[in-house]
Amino acid sequence: MNSLSKRSLPLAAALLALAACNDTRTAPEGEVTATDGAMASMGETAAAPTTVKAKSTGTITAIDATAGTVTLDHAAIPEAEWPAMAMGFSADPALLGDLKVGDKVAFDVEITGSSGKVTAITKE
Repeated sequence: MNSLSKRSLPLAAALLALAACNDTRTAPEGEVTATDGAMASMGETAAAPTTVKAKSTGTITAIDATAGTVTLDHAAIPEAEWPAMAMGFSADPALLGDLKVGDKVAFDVEITGSSGKVTAITKE
């Protein structure tokens, strides 16, 4: 084997390993693929996102009762490790009936992943 071939072998092995990690084929239902994450490759299944229940306060900056959304400039939500910020939440339109932009509110929220649903909201 010449010296160029000897030096190319580790590179070829690395490229093959990367290609295996980027396999985007769809597996039959119930089978684990390389795209299911590192934990799956250790024999564990990917966990479903957990829902965190929390309370916070904030100011309403937008409401769309028809779409069932409310945007709140809210205080930090430690249970979700979220800093104070403005963001949109889904909400049952019946909860939003008496509220308007500018209202200061206290609210309960269920957070799953990076989204939340307001489950109760009252003016302060």
